[in-house]
Amino acid sequence: MSETEIQTARLLLRPVTPQDSGPFTNAVNDPRIYLMLASVPPAQTKAQTLAWIATHDRARQEGTGYFYAITTHKGGLCGIISATRPDIGEPLEIGYWLMPEYWGKGLCTEAGTGLIGWLEVSRNTRVLVAGHFADNPASGRILTKLGFLPCSRRPMFSKGRGTMSDHIMMARIA
Repeated sequence: MSETEIQTARLLLRPVTPQDSGPFTNAVNDPRIYLMLASVPPAQTKAQTLAWIATHDRARQEGTGYFYAITTHKGGLCGIISATRPDIGEPLEIGYWLMPEYWGKGLCTEAGTGLIGWLEVSRNTRVLVAGHFADNPASGRILTKLGFLPCSRRPMFSKGRGTMSDHIMMARIA
């Protein structure tokens, strides 16, 4: 594993680039994606996506964010996986989404396994958190496969839904 790329059996996790902004903007404007995310509004613009991408280098330097485009070894763009935190003293939170054509193939679990392994080895990470909306049990199954256990349940605001929604928080301790 390199500092910026993570390889798994079927995937390459690489830094998100401005060239990804078009495909990612199109993807997150699919309600099957934005309704399941807390921080993505409906009708996100390419400018908003580019502004988000522009934060990645600084977050990596500060140790508060690691963002990866999930791609096939042939270069097909599948989605995003990240580990972020508001402050260096907080646990990293895993977040992810895939384009619908890649659902049900085990790719999120594989990407998560790769990212978690990288975090444990290169960042000595032992505690991780993640969450999912209660009406997205598929995401909960992915987190369970990655070793996360439920630790709390409470409403969380979703920009995509424009309202509070039932949210399950999970934790993983190595």
